[in-house]
Amino acid sequence: MTYIIKGAGLTIEDLVNVARHHQKVELQPEALERIKKCRAMLERKIEAHEIMYGVNTGIGEFSEVVLNDDQVKDFQKYLIYNHAAGIGDPMPEEWVRGAMLGRANVHAHGNSGVRPEITQTLVEMLNKGVTPWVCQKGSVGASGDLAPMSQIALLMMGEGKAYYQGELLDGKEALDRAGIPIPGLKARDGLATINGSNVLTAMSAIFIYDANRWLKQAEIAAAMSLEALKANMKPYTARLHEVRGFKGAVRSANAINKLVYGGDLKEGRIPCKVQDAYSMRSTPQVVGAAHDALAYARSQVEIELNGVGDNPIFFPDENLQISGANFQGTPVALPMDMAGAAITMVSVMSERRMNRLNNPALSVGLPAFLTKGAGMFSGLMLSQYTADMMIVEQRMLSAPASIQSIPAAADQEDFVSMGMNTALKNFQILDNAYGILGIEMMAAAQALDFREYNFGKGVAKAKEVIRKYVDFLDVDRPLYNDHNAMKKLVKSCEILEAVEKEVGSLE
Repeated sequence: MTYIIKGAGLTIEDLVNVARHHQKVELQPEALERIKKCRAMLERKIEAHEIMYGVNTGIGEFSEVVLNDDQVKDFQKYLIYNHAAGIGDPMPEEWVRGAMLGRANVHAHGNSGVRPEITQTLVEMLNKGVTPWVCQKGSVGASGDLAPMSQIALLMMGEGKAYYQGELLDGKEALDRAGIPIPGLKARDGLATINGSNVLTAMSAIFIYDANRWLKQAEIAAAMSLEALKANMKPYTARLHEVRGFKGAVRSANAINKLVYGGDLKEGRIPCKVQDAYSMRSTPQVVGAAHDALAYARSQVEIELNGVGDNPIFFPDENLQISGANFQGTPVALPMDMAGAAITMVSVMSERRMNRLNNPALSVGLPAFLTKGAGMFSGLMLSQYTADMMIVEQRMLSAPASIQSIPAAADQEDFVSMGMNTALKNFQILDNAYGILGIEMMAAAQALDFREYNFGKGVAKAKEVIRKYVDFLDVDRPLYNDHNAMKKLVKSCEILEAVEKEVGSLE
């Protein structure tokens, strides 16, 4: 089914479908008319020599410099050249595709003054698989993601580089092979293509989608460890969380109950302590807080995906243009800093449960370090070291970027969001989180093999999937293969999909 770009209703899931799974897109006819109407107003203002930022003036510190008619024609080209100033490795194609979709959705409002040919070129590039080559670093997340968006805008002039059918090509060749006409850049077109926080917002949307799926697997890992550690399951009673009122905690408790349902522990056939340690007892409160943080971040990201992030902004019905700061990335950067910290927080709790599985003083009768041959063998002792190293890296990355502003453009841009830093570090946090959770799951599966009672249906299914990739550790072996296999398995969400098929959705 084709996604219709209309300036409203774009969800995180829609963006992932287009960016990652190459769903086709189409510009809504009414949106096209809005774009044309706004462009007509802009051209009337240009003919009347009305002063408009970034159209017939310079940008940034040069906003007071008025351009003559000849300069207006060339300004957009030099604007893009100057701002295509990124550095580093290329972005994954899905980040760039997400940004292109987000920018087209901004244009669809009819407030950007862009020519329709520019928006339609973005649509064609998405549909025909032409993805600009864009450096990962360079944006400060205010005045838009100028550096990365400018590498997208280079394609509008048949310049830059782009991927097409698995090849990295010069921009013109990529467009020619795909049969996409080069629209060129006229007055306003360049700035209308780059002047929004579309890259960091697309990256944040993809992160939220993946982080939500990771959190559900964190609940699966917790349920496995709780079964192995003979946890008291009364703290997971839904009523306990409902009386406090946090939606995330209620959701998490219900999910974990689904996972252990049908097992001897849940049915009260296994003796347990009156009260467990916090890493076992307060999982719903902690994972629930992460759910709530992601829910807030989602709301902010989806507002930005469907809003007009641009400058200036044109109101054709009132024949009005207003220069402001709707490109500022802080409304996304701030909640996304919290979202990254939430994943780190849940990872810390995962490692604490893994420690309890390993530690004979805390593991309720499990062998030390989950090995039959303690002394000769060290079991999963070193797996904890690996998890600990990744958590320390997560903690360093969890310092907020949204407070790290450094003034730019001769202090004209004296507060910036640094939202691209937030987006980049969040993916590094999540990459480590896959490994940390994989190690807990591997340890929990090992521990469950030492227990001789029936497990919940969800827990049993998770263990079954894990055993397809990682064998029981009977005697010591190099563990890096197992660690990498588990990280890949968690990232693939195969465990999650199998478990949800068994017990229903964990939402």
